[in-house]
Amino acid sequence: MADAGFVTDDAAKVAMTNAPKIVKPTAGGSVNYVADWVMDVLNDLVGHVDQDVVVETTIDPTLQAAAEKALIDDIAAKGAKLDVDQGALVAMTPQGAVRALVGGRSYAESQFNRAVAAKRQPGSAFKPFVYLTALERGLTPDTVREDKPIEVKGWKPENFSREYFGPVTLTRALALSLNTVSVRLTLEVGPQAVVRTAHRLGITSKLDPNASIALGTSEVSVMELVSAYVPFANGGIAVAPHVIERVRTASGKLLYRARDPGLGRVIDERNVAMMNQMMQETLTTGTARKAELPGSPAAGKTGTSQDFRDAWFVGYTGHLVTGVWLGKDDNTATKATGGGLPVEIWSHFMKVAHQGLPMADLPGLNGHVPDALQAPATIPSVAPSSAPMTSLLSPMQATPLSRDDDPRPVAPIATPAAAKPPAVAAAPLAPARPKVVMTAPLAPPSPQVRTPTPAPRPPRVAALPAAPTPLAPAATSPRIRTTQVETPPAPPSDVPRPPGSIGAELPPPPATEARPTNSSSLDGFISNMFGRH
Repeated sequence: MADAGFVTDDAAKVAMTNAPKIVKPTAGGSVNYVADWVMDVLNDLVGHVDQDVVVETTIDPTLQAAAEKALIDDIAAKGAKLDVDQGALVAMTPQGAVRALVGGRSYAESQFNRAVAAKRQPGSAFKPFVYLTALERGLTPDTVREDKPIEVKGWKPENFSREYFGPVTLTRALALSLNTVSVRLTLEVGPQAVVRTAHRLGITSKLDPNASIALGTSEVSVMELVSAYVPFANGGIAVAPHVIERVRTASGKLLYRARDPGLGRVIDERNVAMMNQMMQETLTTGTARKAELPGSPAAGKTGTSQDFRDAWFVGYTGHLVTGVWLGKDDNTATKATGGGLPVEIWSHFMKVAHQGLPMADLPGLNGHVPDALQAPATIPSVAPSSAPMTSLLSPMQATPLSRDDDPRPVAPIATPAAAKPPAVAAAPLAPARPKVVMTAPLAPPSPQVRTPTPAPRPPRVAALPAAPTPLAPAATSPRIRTTQVETPPAPPSDVPRPPGSIGAELPPPPATEARPTNSSSLDGFISNMFGRH
């Protein structure tokens, strides 16, 4: 620096006489899992980057800090007793924007991203796809099936408690996670039909079409399982989960802009309502009854894989879909179940995420189906409320088939002023790459909400934790800075399936300027988004 003229010779001598003090980050550094994932996805979106670029992300720094704290603190408090040493958490909006991602307990100890790259058995967290397939073939939540021992070619699945309840409704069977009923339904509708349902909703991993698929024996990632629950939270529309909003050069030239992630209706509205009714019961009287989220209607499903190797809970509200996984990297047994520590972590995070938010009904319950996710070609959109309520997650009025983090209406509507988003925390990236600047998104538009009657609920004061402490990058490292951007209006997307694909709007470059091309294949992109096998 002295040779370059940045400091004087005297200052350089003083600096050399004082040894540097290495400060270890106090937080888990979970934002680095996000940064690594962004760098993996970036090449698939804009090709090889040989210049400084600015990347605008969907991550909410406040929710990222809350997710990291919930996961780390709860594992530290109870992990040793339950023989659990790792975990992952993914939270995304009902429109597919990833708001928080924690890929492990400590980035400093392990850089492996368990939220995206790890594939684990979901156990009973896979059962909603079985029950949805049954509903689509004419069954209802009140349909009765026998809960009694069953044998399939020598395989004898048992209930977790090893007790049987005889004739039970599908609602009770799902709430209590009765294995024999799930297996009977799978044999009734056919394992291949269950696999097709899971793939239609967003699962991209290979699923084996056999009877044991009823108990979630095929491996999936946290990211894809959470994204497959999103249609339950948004009224039946599949989405492509995404973390990158826009990419531009340092001079402001647009290289990439995410299109609308809506991939079309994959669940009929009536079936959405019935599934939400059943999965809400899971949190009321079922295996997730320890979940605590006062004032917010919620639903979800717990999961515990064979020999207690994996413990899951995926739960959702009208504002957010969040999944938690706990286990061990060596895939050995633990003492954790999905209805225990994963539900507690989910509750701690969701309480922070919903502070100050208005109550939002689940789609199909109380007659509510969010107009933002109606298919405009077949279902008329609902006019926006004359006095829309706003939220920290989504403070703008929803629009048909639009993303709540990308306010681009298909028809002119009045929208309230957006809340100022918190600043995103800086994270170091690989030193050999060009500079990448990741920025926090604008505050997203609000899902349609119901004002409680007869008296309005008192306002709540949000007390949100501070964002993670920024980590200073090396001198040659890419840098990350915080800016606030406004997303210009754009037409809705016609991006095709499969889930995980993200449409890229690449403006044509000038005739005299070469533009980087994307050399990655579609398979490579999907692998990067949902993890490598």
